[in-house]
Amino acid sequence: MEATVPQHHPLRQLFAALTERNFTETLGWPDFNVTDYLSDLLVEFSHIDRLHCIQNNQGQTVEAVVELLYESEAQSETDSPEREREVHRHIGDFTLFIAGLFPEYLRYLKSGGMIYHKDHLVDYMKAGKRSYSIVATCQEGDFNQQQTLFQKLSSNFELCVTGLGFVREDLNRMGHPPYHHTKDMLLH
Repeated sequence: MEATVPQHHPLRQLFAALTERNFTETLGWPDFNVTDYLSDLLVEFSHIDRLHCIQNNQGQTVEAVVELLYESEAQSETDSPEREREVHRHIGDFTLFIAGLFPEYLRYLKSGGMIYHKDHLVDYMKAGKRSYSIVATCQEGDFNQQQTLFQKLSSNFELCVTGLGFVREDLNRMGHPPYHHTKDMLLH
């Protein structure tokens, strides 16, 4: 992920500390490559525009996971492996972020009131695991160096969701305004 928040920004330090503590102490999984990646994900997705950063060939923002999955398939058919990996990485990141920090959104999405939402039938857990697994098979550029990381994210997707759930609880206790703002946007 590109760093849009400076390295020594308090938000980056907060998410790094919360992620490392929860994954190391609470989950007993001290994998600093994973915690670094996840804390960077939290920082980048604190900018709401990063949640929906993928555009289709018409230049329209792709917001629903089902549309992202279609976009990844369209890219695989056009022999654009870099774009396909980018879209799958975003699917993994987005589904992990939502499932870990905003599980109530997934419940809301599956409720009767959201039956017409495009993602009503999408299993975010399966989509995220599968997408990270696809990224892990990439052998070009930066992706080659990160194969192990993405394989861990895929194999341990549920554990990552649980760890982000602990971060979520910490943010709730702290009354962290950006977290509550994002939550309100998703549920209204």
